[in-house]
Amino acid sequence: MTHTTDFPRDPHQPALPTHLDTALWLAGIGLPVLPLREGKEPFGNCRACTRSACGDRPHMKAAGPCQCPAPCHAWGAATTDPNVLTGPAWARSWRQAGAVAYHPGGAGLTVVDLDDDAAVTWARENLPATTVVPTTRGEHWIYRGAMQSTNAVRPGVDVKSTMAYVRWRGPGAGTMAALPDAVRALVVKKSVSRQTRPAVVSVPAGGGPCPHRSPVYLERGLAMAELRITGAREAIHRTVYRTFLAVLSAHGRCGCMTKAHTERLFTAAQAKGESARHCEDAWSNARTALGM
Repeated sequence: MTHTTDFPRDPHQPALPTHLDTALWLAGIGLPVLPLREGKEPFGNCRACTRSACGDRPHMKAAGPCQCPAPCHAWGAATTDPNVLTGPAWARSWRQAGAVAYHPGGAGLTVVDLDDDAAVTWARENLPATTVVPTTRGEHWIYRGAMQSTNAVRPGVDVKSTMAYVRWRGPGAGTMAALPDAVRALVVKKSVSRQTRPAVVSVPAGGGPCPHRSPVYLERGLAMAELRITGAREAIHRTVYRTFLAVLSAHGRCGCMTKAHTERLFTAAQAKGESARHCEDAWSNARTALGM
């Protein structure tokens, strides 16, 4: 997104735009968007993911990240491509949509979601003024700059940026400010307060034929995998899973991969916003898919 001081208004948009009209306008100003059902749930845009059957929701025990070949659902489906937005994969979703959502992290933004009056009062006393959008129960405070998304950083306050979507409720009012350290500190404090555990990296025991005639082959494969992960701009879950799958398929059966090698991949994934838990799940699911 080209950073602006606030969201521009569209002078050409019809008085009563459809959700697709709104989405196309938002995509045009750099906000990756997606359709939402009534109730703020994302659509499943393929049969495998209808009603989140693939387990994309955090509270569901999924067999693995969604592997849809086309735009699917939630923040990973958000796009600024008008051809995707108007294409056949989403045609029915737009007809049934109850709202439009956007991926703030994909546009270099962070939304502080304030759920009630007490949270709004806290923000006014502790955070710098910025663009404010009224919501049903509280307000969205929008800042320039992306960061890790974390819910419940304090009572009534969620931080939504990377790997999250936010319902579009209008441009709001006020000049958009840079993401303050006070917001980043909320997420750091939340992370420290949790009982964290290191990622468990399971390395294949070996036994299969070895394709590595020299260490260079393995090193090149790992370097390409790191570049694929770090270069991903959207659908991070899917990219990480498919990259792990490819690495294990090519290099994981003979026992040449060490814990240090796999930790390199986990580090690259976590630098893109994946949690240690997501990395563990993607690695385990890739091994299961390959029968390892």
